[in-house]
Amino acid sequence: MTLPRLILLHLCAVLALLLVAATPSQAAVFNPKSFTLENGLQVVVVENHRIPVVTHMVWYHTGSADETRGKSGIAHFLEHLMFRGTGDLAPGEFSRIVNRNGGEDNAFTSWDYTAYYQTVAADRLELMMKLEADRMANLALTDAVVLPERDVILEERRQRIDNNPSAILGEQMRAAQYLHHPYRIPIIGWESEMRTLSTQDALDWYKRWYVPNNAFVVIAGDVTVEQVRPLAEKYYGAIPSREIAPRDRVNEPPQQAARRVTLSDARVQQPSFSRQYLAPSYVWGDTEHADALDVLAEILSGGPTSRLYRRLVIGDGLAVSAGAYYSADALGPGNLGFYGSPKPGVEVERVEAAIDAEIAALLENGVTDQEIADAKQRLRADAVFARDSIRGPANVIGRALATGQSLEDVEAWPARIAAVTRQQVEAAARAVLKPEQSVTGILLPKPAS
Repeated sequence: MTLPRLILLHLCAVLALLLVAATPSQAAVFNPKSFTLENGLQVVVVENHRIPVVTHMVWYHTGSADETRGKSGIAHFLEHLMFRGTGDLAPGEFSRIVNRNGGEDNAFTSWDYTAYYQTVAADRLELMMKLEADRMANLALTDAVVLPERDVILEERRQRIDNNPSAILGEQMRAAQYLHHPYRIPIIGWESEMRTLSTQDALDWYKRWYVPNNAFVVIAGDVTVEQVRPLAEKYYGAIPSREIAPRDRVNEPPQQAARRVTLSDARVQQPSFSRQYLAPSYVWGDTEHADALDVLAEILSGGPTSRLYRRLVIGDGLAVSAGAYYSADALGPGNLGFYGSPKPGVEVERVEAAIDAEIAALLENGVTDQEIADAKQRLRADAVFARDSIRGPANVIGRALATGQSLEDVEAWPARIAAVTRQQVEAAARAVLKPEQSVTGILLPKPAS
């Protein structure tokens, strides 16, 4: 399945929580251990011995932004097909084996990566590694398997996008946000192109990207690196590496005009406002602003005492919800977003005006040292729980490595965030909050005719 926008935002929030999990003198976050097999596959282990459970994740350095023109959706389509059998496993047998062993499994595709995971009892880890290595090397696809699954992804698009006005608006906003970059194309694909995807398209994608030297494995939970290494060498190490073509990504040209998208739909019951500003990510653009933007997003939207909630929901009583977010895990551009939904009887334009006023006040008056300190403290408190999660560390590390960062970057985040100053937050706000770098979306109910 595609990684839904809310899950993406949630994971970004989890990442933000981890950033200030320690003081500068306590730089470590996860204390990961890593080794690389002779075929180029990196393996990362995060030990957590609280319960006898592990999460095993395989990440591939490819996603929908790598698709060739006219083949939108093929990355997500192959994600589905990876569950449809190998030379040794019948279609669907992979998940049935995981379920019989008391585990759960799933997968997700984003613009920059595709990932597969299982959470199981620690003594079932070897079986999971055997299963994943098998489908990394031996996926078996025929028209009899591929064509019915194509109908499945078309139905998924109807359910997730076409039947959801909010998702339609989000798709249209993204298409307007990016002038040239492939992030403008939906992960699930455009329906007209999805209908043409073939067995050969899937095999070509699989052969191009699904090789050990274009992947890495993250294992978190009740296991040690000494236990993992021989298993990784036994199962993954036996798969030969292959030469892969470099990823071909176009650059986003300078943006010179604000854009606006309005959608009226009879199915809408709750109007909403949203705006996204193009922003640096951790590895793209003016990356020196990334850490400060994490802190800024927390000041704007970190709970009931945050600026937007306090002003729009509690103070003025205009909205039932209001907030902001910063998405920075990407090989290309990130974005800083704002959103709000008016209370019954309040026009959405008043919510937009109030958010505009907050943005103007931020740019004119800046933030306070106390807001900076409070934001860091809230992040630090929540990070304690995030570190104790089994799947959370594997997700955070996986997303970082898949988007051009290193384990050292992950472990250094707390110290960097702790060092963010008021002046840096204000400079980041000025750099990003420019109308010409924005797209605004308005979702409205459509009056009955």
